[in-house]
Amino acid sequence: MDPTPVTTAPLDLAWIAYPVAGVFTLLGLACVVLTILGIPGTWILIALAVGVDLLDGWWLAEAERPTFSITILVVAVGLALLGELIEFLASAFGAQRGGASRRGILGALVGSLVGAVLGTVLIPVPVVGTLAGAVLGSFGGALLGEVSAGSSVERSMRPATGAAIGRVLGTLGKLPLSIAVWAVLSVAAFLG
Repeated sequence: MDPTPVTTAPLDLAWIAYPVAGVFTLLGLACVVLTILGIPGTWILIALAVGVDLLDGWWLAEAERPTFSITILVVAVGLALLGELIEFLASAFGAQRGGASRRGILGALVGSLVGAVLGTVLIPVPVVGTLAGAVLGSFGGALLGEVSAGSSVERSMRPATGAAIGRVLGTLGKLPLSIAVWAVLSVAAFLG
């Protein structure tokens, strides 16, 4: 018998990074679709990226980690915040374009946020409830704001309709930023 111990080379699992990047990219594309439907898909995508970073020690050597640099994650969060700002302010802008007063604009902002939350709870159809609630909430909030400012219901309809249209356009305006976050993170997943 040979007294020298048998040593084995450490298992090289770096190849796993490519299938992980592929799955991440596909899941990220699904997150972009969620954004269109009114679900915070961009934030889910960023959470997935952080999850990959937390788990990549299982397949990457210490020198190769992390998959996503802090800079990439900060850029992704910045783009996502810009998208949220666009979506949030769009109903107020739509109300303003419709001739809303300050109360109507504030009502559209608050109504959109409250409507999204209530729609999610009261209309238990995924996505539909959130989006419908946000649109109806911005309409109702602008309408209530205008009426409380002394405008008639008939005259309040135009700013309220503008708020509802603005909310829909805000969701669509957020889409390019969601796609940008997906592209940045997907490229980083393969190059990281």
